[in-house]
Amino acid sequence: MDYYREGEPVADTKAPAGPISERWEKRRFSGRLVNPANRRKLRVIVVGTGLAGASAAATLGELGYRVANYCFQDSARRAHSIAAQGGINAAKNYRNDGDSVHRLFYDTVKGGDFRSRESNVHRLAEVSTEIIDQCVAQGVPFAREYGGLLDNRSFGGAQVSRTFYARGQTGQQLLLGAYQALQRQVAAGTVDLHTRHEMLELVVVEGKARGIVVRDLVTGEISTELADAVVLASGGYGNVFFLSTNAKGCNVTASWRAHRKGAYFANPCYTQIHPTCIPQSGDHQSKLTLMSESLRNDGRVWVPKSKHDERHPADIPEDERDYYLERRYPAFGNLVPRDIASRAAKVVCDEGHGVGPGGLGVYLDFADAIKRLGKQAVEAKYGNLFDMYERITGENPYERPMRIYPAVHYTMGGLWVDYDLSSNIPGLFVTGEANFSDHGANRLGASALMQGLSDGYFVLPNTISDYLADGPFEAVDETHEDVVAARREVDERIAFFLGNDGDRTVDSFHRELGKIMWEYCGMERTDEGLRKAIGLIRDLKAEFYKRVKVTGKAEELNQQLEKAGRVADFFELGELMCIDALHRTESCGGHFRAESQTDEGEAKRDDEHFSYVAAWEYGEDEPVLHKESLVFEYVKPTQRSYK
Repeated sequence: MDYYREGEPVADTKAPAGPISERWEKRRFSGRLVNPANRRKLRVIVVGTGLAGASAAATLGELGYRVANYCFQDSARRAHSIAAQGGINAAKNYRNDGDSVHRLFYDTVKGGDFRSRESNVHRLAEVSTEIIDQCVAQGVPFAREYGGLLDNRSFGGAQVSRTFYARGQTGQQLLLGAYQALQRQVAAGTVDLHTRHEMLELVVVEGKARGIVVRDLVTGEISTELADAVVLASGGYGNVFFLSTNAKGCNVTASWRAHRKGAYFANPCYTQIHPTCIPQSGDHQSKLTLMSESLRNDGRVWVPKSKHDERHPADIPEDERDYYLERRYPAFGNLVPRDIASRAAKVVCDEGHGVGPGGLGVYLDFADAIKRLGKQAVEAKYGNLFDMYERITGENPYERPMRIYPAVHYTMGGLWVDYDLSSNIPGLFVTGEANFSDHGANRLGASALMQGLSDGYFVLPNTISDYLADGPFEAVDETHEDVVAARREVDERIAFFLGNDGDRTVDSFHRELGKIMWEYCGMERTDEGLRKAIGLIRDLKAEFYKRVKVTGKAEELNQQLEKAGRVADFFELGELMCIDALHRTESCGGHFRAESQTDEGEAKRDDEHFSYVAAWEYGEDEPVLHKESLVFEYVKPTQRSYK
């Protein structure tokens, strides 16, 4: 049983031909422009105020479009981008260590296990240099060397230092820069900012995206907001696993509502497991905490050579320690990409070498760095991260190695977009983690912030104009039958949840779904396990609609109602993730099929049969698979090696 049917292939028709280094400039020149007077007549809705959303809304407002910006947080500053710690990549080559735009392009394609588009990735590498200049001009306090020059550090998957950072607060500082740009446009009157509003439906009128249905999370008021184009910058879907490093509010609803209206969902099974997280402490826990990948610059990862060794780490001599990443991957050592480091940690823990409760942890040790650099230097680099770790665990990482274990972090899959960041629904554009376009099967560290700001500041404003040049569009009001239907769908969904006389909480279902996803669609997947997961998810979904209990009213602050809608969408997404993982019988990046591995336990790709983007169309009975073939002209796919 395949659980799906195959449809017609899909293609990206917007990416120009010719030398890859000239494609972005060629597309910018060939795209149509909108003159300043006409921009004032056009309205764009942007959903999300993270780096991708805030930068897009601010830039479109600066250009003169009328922008409505929505987020469900109480402030745009609380978008999940604020939680990013380690840094942002850019091919500036300040260290003169061999970096270049082409090397960043190569590292990103290779790091994604050759499952991303060359054109998109090269554009990202090109734009990376402009992002840093933009952020410095905004006053982002990047770390600097003694002489005042911007500092860099290394990150996984690269042998050069190209990561710009602000201690362990890079996401926060970048978001504050984007937030200032956004608030400038709010003050100028070009952007209307709506906080505490959640998108619950996409409005598609005569085949084009023309608005959204939102709920005021404080009053419960439902409203329909119409525009000439819609931009989704609503982040990733890692919380389908319940436990993840994402903020509790992160969800898939905006993207999933668009998917149900016809937008293709690409590569949903590509989930990134981050190797550097604080291990789960018990079943009571509602989320996990990330320790920045930057810590792997100076921290050494190891486990005891003896199984089930419960000695204090200081009592374990050097010759009884296994620095397994340095042993298995001598060229990159502790800075191998995240997917490889995560699987390596799982392997040693499964073999009985793990540390801490349940043996689900490995050590990240800074003793050598403190001895080499001095405690003061280590504190200057990572002090806030060390403080956070100690507050959570009660252990001092200056005196005792951190305990870390892999956890769900980022999703490379997302809504399908072409080179212009347009979905297959005209008028619907998707930026940042909400789209699939740049990272392939695995994202290199410090590239998420790069993509979010690239899309928002530099790419979308240059590509959305080609679509908006056809405007002003025919006016649509709330009486149009498609608008009325979208609003009715939201009202009926809310009425169902509040009227369902169940006996189980939303969280209990979400937690159970998360366990299924982690067990069968987590770090390792098998044919048998994925088929079992699909059955379990379907049964649990049926039970959810029978037994879920949502208290309170619609016309008030009701967080149980918010969660119910989000978890309902997670059920459908979780099933599609398992179907996608089941159909892709190769291993690549964050998708590891136990049946497809080398003799050394590494991921084994099948380029002959799976060198494509899996773009899924929503179907009531079964999803439809549309394949976009990947063509490599500049980076030859090889067996990925970091040894």
